[in-house]
Amino acid sequence: MKFYPLTFTPILKDRIWGGTKLKTYLNKPIVSETTGESWEISTVPGDISVVNNGVLKGKNINEIIDLFPEEILGKSVISRFGKQFPLLFKFIDAKEDLSIQLHPNDTLAKERHNSYGKTEMWYVMQADESARLVVGFKKDSNQEEYLSHLENKNLVALLNESSVKKGDVFFLETGTIHAIGAGVVVAEIQQTSDVTYRIYDWDRVDANGQGRELHTELALDAINYNATDSKITYKEEANQSTLVVDCPYFITNIIALQDRFIWKRKKQAFTVFMCTNGQFEMVMNGEILRYRMGDTILIPACIENLTIKGKATLLEISI
Repeated sequence: MKFYPLTFTPILKDRIWGGTKLKTYLNKPIVSETTGESWEISTVPGDISVVNNGVLKGKNINEIIDLFPEEILGKSVISRFGKQFPLLFKFIDAKEDLSIQLHPNDTLAKERHNSYGKTEMWYVMQADESARLVVGFKKDSNQEEYLSHLENKNLVALLNESSVKKGDVFFLETGTIHAIGAGVVVAEIQQTSDVTYRIYDWDRVDANGQGRELHTELALDAINYNATDSKITYKEEANQSTLVVDCPYFITNIIALQDRFIWKRKKQAFTVFMCTNGQFEMVMNGEILRYRMGDTILIPACIENLTIKGKATLLEISI
C-alpha cells in the first residue's frame, strides 16, 4: 500500500446560529442559510468521516485505521489511545452568538457520558468589525455568585468579552465558560468529544417558541470559576513552524508559508494540516497535490517528509 495525504468529505451541521460563510468563504457545499459547522475529520459516533481522495476513497476513517493502524495513527498515538482517532477538526461560522457553554474534563465526561472531555483551541480565520468571543470569568468567581447572575439573566457581566481579529488564537481548557460571538469564523481543534453543557442561550426560542435545553445542574461542578487568560500570543516567521499550543492532547504550530517549506515528521504520529488562508501544493515522490483555504489534510504517520510550496497560512496539528 502506497500511503498519501488524505482528505475527507465535510460533515455539515445546521445550527440555529449558523450562516453561509462556510460556502462563501471556505467553499463548503452547504445547502442551507444556517450552516454552522463543517466537521473536517471526525470519529464521533454517527459522524464518521469518509475519505474522498485516492485509492482509499469511500472508506471511513475507522475502517482505514483498522486496516493500517500504525501507518495511519503511528505507534505513539496507539500507545495512548489504541485505535481511536483522538481529535476532532472543525470550521465554524457564527452568524449569531453561540450559546454560553463549557465542556467537562476527562474524569467527569467518562463518568457521566463514557466520553473524553473536550479541551479545544480556536484560530480566528475571519472576524467582522466589532466581533468578539466570550472566554472565562473577568475575575475569580464562585458558584454562588455565578448562580445569582445566571438566575438574573446577567451572567455576561461576570464574563470576559474579547474583541478579535484574523489570526487570533485562544486555548480553552475544560471547564472554561465560552461562546463564539456573531460574525466570527474559526478553525477549531479539540479532543474527540461532543459533550457540551449549555448554560445560557441568550433567551432564544425556535419557530415553536421553545428554547434549547440548558444543563445548569450538570455544569455546576464542571465549571472553572477562576479567571483565565485564554488568548495565546505568538509571532509568525516566514516559512517556519511556530508553536502556538502545546497541551497533553494536541500540539499546534502555525506555518506562515511564503514560498517553500520542508516538512518533517516530528514523532511516530499522524499530522493534520488545516489551511486557513491562501493556497499551496504538497510534493511527495514527484507527485503534486494542490490545496486551498478551507482544506483539511491528514498526513499518515508513515509519511516522514513533504515539500510544501505556495503562499498560505497552515495550522499543523500533531499529538
